[in-house]
Amino acid sequence: MDRIKIFFLTLLLTFFFAKTALSKNSYFAEGEKLFIEKKYSKSKFKFEKDIVFNPKNEKSYLYLAKIFNEEKNEIMEEQNLNTVILLNPQNEEAIFLLALLKIKKSDYSESEKLIKNIIKVCITFCGKEKELKTKLENLQPK
Repeated sequence: MDRIKIFFLTLLLTFFFAKTALSKNSYFAEGEKLFIEKKYSKSKFKFEKDIVFNPKNEKSYLYLAKIFNEEKNEIMEEQNLNTVILLNPQNEEAIFLLALLKIKKSDYSESEKLIKNIIKVCITFCGKEKELKTKLENLQPK
């Protein structure tokens, strides 16, 4: 009788953990699909759920930052970009987007630091460095 109970308990726990593992992956994938469809509110919910199960998924934070950019919520955008950079200091896209945000906020010194940082780690965004420098130069008093 005890073996049967142990077997069913093991089977139940295995099913539970397998379902939890599958849901972790699907929240991000569903959020990404909704984001591409420009259903930002629904995608935000999926990315937030993904973060509950996987708090170190930098991609979910990056997508949230992009959603907050669309919603013109600079505070939450910056917070999520900073989280991405905290999780992965070499995430070029997050550095680039944060630099754009800092330029928009007229934060010259922080923008300059981020541009130098993107130059150090660039692979994909190397060409964007010139765009950032041009925008930054337009901030300087003449």
